[in-house]
Amino acid sequence: MEWLDIVDEYGNPTGEKVERSVAHSKGILHRTAHVWLLRRRSGVEILLQKRSQIKDSHPGCYDISSAGHIPAGVDFIPSALRELEEELGVQAKAEDLLYCGQRKIHYENYFHGKYFIDNQISNVYVLWLDREEEQFTLQKEEVEAVRWMDFAECVKAVAENTIENCIVMEELEMINSLIS
Repeated sequence: MEWLDIVDEYGNPTGEKVERSVAHSKGILHRTAHVWLLRRRSGVEILLQKRSQIKDSHPGCYDISSAGHIPAGVDFIPSALRELEEELGVQAKAEDLLYCGQRKIHYENYFHGKYFIDNQISNVYVLWLDREEEQFTLQKEEVEAVRWMDFAECVKAVAENTIENCIVMEELEMINSLIS
């Protein structure tokens, strides 16, 4: 069972906690950390994660390089670093993460025949890392594959919905303001 802190509108824990499946069935506000990996080649490239087909939401879609729920009692950065290591086999330090901003997410849909309500506060980070796709160690329960994509092409593909994705343009805009 995975326990999450219930948080206020700014992402501060209220002192109460909730089981993850309950948070998603009732739409209870909780926290996540999002980390986008970037590298410079002929231009800036962004690493996209293809979600596992067994994920409880957005199976098989391209998504954030690494992201995850923050367990009760843990803060944003330690959770972001843990997710990087678990999902991609990437070891990083807190000072390697560049803060892009915070966003509130509210999303409702059906996945695997169940109603799913995502109501979260997410801190968004960037990590610069020049590594080939085959050098990542993928957590197969979470990540089916990874793919580097030219940043401008990614923005266009998300805007025009030409790749199956669950990427939010707001986060790409946050990253663009950091790299511009």
